[in-house]
Amino acid sequence: MPLRHQDNNCPLCHGTAKLFWRDGHRNVDFYKCTNCQSIFKAKEVYLEQSAEKSRYQLHQNDIHDQSYQKFVSPITNAVAKDFSNNTLGLDYGCGSGPVISFVLEKKGYRFKLYDPYFYPSQDYLNYTYNFITCCEVMEHFYRPFEEFKHLKNLLVDNGKLYCKTNFISNSISVEEFSKWYYKDDPTHVFFYSTKALDFIKETFGFQDVFMSKKLITFSL
Repeated sequence: MPLRHQDNNCPLCHGTAKLFWRDGHRNVDFYKCTNCQSIFKAKEVYLEQSAEKSRYQLHQNDIHDQSYQKFVSPITNAVAKDFSNNTLGLDYGCGSGPVISFVLEKKGYRFKLYDPYFYPSQDYLNYTYNFITCCEVMEHFYRPFEEFKHLKNLLVDNGKLYCKTNFISNSISVEEFSKWYYKDDPTHVFFYSTKALDFIKETFGFQDVFMSKKLITFSL
């Protein structure tokens, strides 16, 4: 079967990307950027909106579920540590069960919600935010450059963007990647390297980026 492309441009840094690995079972090509070292799926396998929404509707996002609250606790704990209550946050890509806002609103924090499928109102654009939370969302970005530019512009001075995703090492091998479960979700399209996270920091004017397996924080 012929390759769909010899190369693609990276949707984050716009660098040249080369075919990195083909999942023959799912017929999915993955490209790796020669500049920021991120890996992303070929655009031809992006899901249609109806199929993508159906996939998200399978998620069991019960805001009262203690295990779900624990899953997002790296973000909720960081917000509670970094900001006083009554500050305004945006839960961006909150899904059908906005657990982050549920937990923090009980502590006095104020929130706006946005999700293209479940909370699609554009009202959130009328505000700027002390902090933005983005939990298991950035791996779904079709246009990560535009998304991060947009999110940064919604933050006030000294604001923070809290993200949670599984990122990769700059030098991940084909063998390691081929065994990585995170790539198998059909709605996961972009996988960030540590170099890519530094690119986001430098390009969009963040002062710092903190990286751990459970939390990524971009600070103005």
